[in-house]
Amino acid sequence: MGLEIEYKYLVKNTNFKAMAESSLRIRQGYLSRNPERVVRVRTKGDRGYLTVKGKNHGASRLEFEYEIPFEDAEKMLSLCEGQLLDKIRYLVPYEGHVWEVDEFLGNRLGLVTAEIELESEDTPFSIPDFIGENVTGNPAYYNSNL
Repeated sequence: MGLEIEYKYLVKNTNFKAMAESSLRIRQGYLSRNPERVVRVRTKGDRGYLTVKGKNHGASRLEFEYEIPFEDAEKMLSLCEGQLLDKIRYLVPYEGHVWEVDEFLGNRLGLVTAEIELESEDTPFSIPDFIGENVTGNPAYYNSNL
């Protein structure tokens, strides 16, 4: 069983860019936006993924992700509901953890969020200076609602 434990924050400055070890373009869409079971298709660079996520319970939820052929992912994106998300993801190491910072493009230009995935909800972690408001659990910032 896959379990995702993740906290999400708004980003308040661009200091993360100097700290990033890498970045990657991501395009993603949703085959289902049902909050009980979201189904996402995504391309990350030249790879494709299909992900099923369960309903959030605090910072935790079930998550199952599978790599699929890139060409299939590209075709599945055309089947998605609503507009696709287009973003650049920066991987930012900080005090023993890696923050995933997403800088959105297109009609969401200006939105920047950061996520940290943990082993358990009580795993301690430090907050870098680019982190702003905690929006974990706020449906307005679920990617499936953007």
